[in-house]
This record gives sequence, C-alpha cells and structure tokens, in this order.
Amino acid sequence: MTGAGLLLHVSGADATLIQAGIRSALNASAQLPTLTIEIVVQGSVVLFLRARSDLENALTELAATPVRVLSCQNSMRSVGLDAADLLPSVSVVPAAVAHLTARQFEGWAYIRV
Repeated sequence: MTGAGLLLHVSGADATLIQAGIRSALNASAQLPTLTIEIVVQGSVVLFLRARSDLENALTELAATPVRVLSCQNSMRSVGLDAADLLPSVSVVPAAVAHLTARQFEGWAYIRV
C-alpha cells in the first residue's frame, strides 16, 4: 500500500494507553505487513517516550519494526520535555492535531486508542 497508512492516536496520561497503541500497531502490522503505521502521541503521556521511562524496553523493541512513534511537540512543551530527552526512535511533529489532520486528508485511516 502506498500513499496511505494507519494512524493510531494515543492521548491522555496513562502508560497503558501507549501499551495499547503498541499492541494495536504490532497486530495491524502482522496482518497488513505493507501498511505504514504511525503511533501519534499527544498529552502528558509523551513523558513515557523519554529514555528511562517504564516503557523504554517496549518502545525500543518497537523501533525494530516499521512502526513509527511520533510525539507532539506542543504536548512536550506543556510537560517540560525536550526532543533530546526522547528515545532515539521517537520522532517529533510540531502539533499532533495538525499531523493527524494532514494524514487523514492524504487518505490515512485513523483510530483513537
């Protein structure tokens, strides 16, 4: 599949939300191996994307897959997190809402986790 993909939107404050996003991404990837998948993280849950968080191992393992994890820069600013604090496999988008909107206009499927 080209030009489209799957967006998994994770927002809130609970680590279980990112864990659910990771599980969903891996399940989708197993069934749709050519699909591009992004987990877009927004809200204070971005704190779990930093090095030495409770989810570091799971996110490091996810980095070996084609699934991309994207952190909202606006959310990071709200919780005092810098891009340098994030795990190396995590990318930053300026605003999750804008990224999600642009991807949907491109034809991507959207699921809120």
